[in-house]
Amino acid sequence: MYQAASVYARNAQVAQSPRELEANLLIKAASRLQNIQDDWAIRAPELDDALTYNRKLWTILATAVTESTNPLPREIKQNIANLALFIFNRTVDLMIDPKPERLTVLVNINRQIAMGLRTRPEAAQPAAG
Repeated sequence: MYQAASVYARNAQVAQSPRELEANLLIKAASRLQNIQDDWAIRAPELDDALTYNRKLWTILATAVTESTNPLPREIKQNIANLALFIFNRTVDLMIDPKPERLTVLVNINRQIAMGLRTRPEAAQPAAG
């Protein structure tokens, strides 16, 4: 049974669009941070690993979005780059002075970007009629 579930999970990951994969990874990072925040007394030791995962994810996203071959408009590229810089700075701040309430902004950014990635672009939506 476990083997079948494992095969299904691998195939589901392969079948995801890049946008959906990015959204899922952002939600995963947000969930890890939220779980730590919600159970700070017990899970605070997990903070560095969760922040490192989130930072690596944002490094990949920022690198991909700012490549010259990326077709996104310049303004969106700049906004993602600015968000990434904010996240990197907040991560360093949290590693120096960890406080659970300071995780909220990272969780919210990840969730909002994931929600945006899951929204279909208007050009791809069928015309009403």
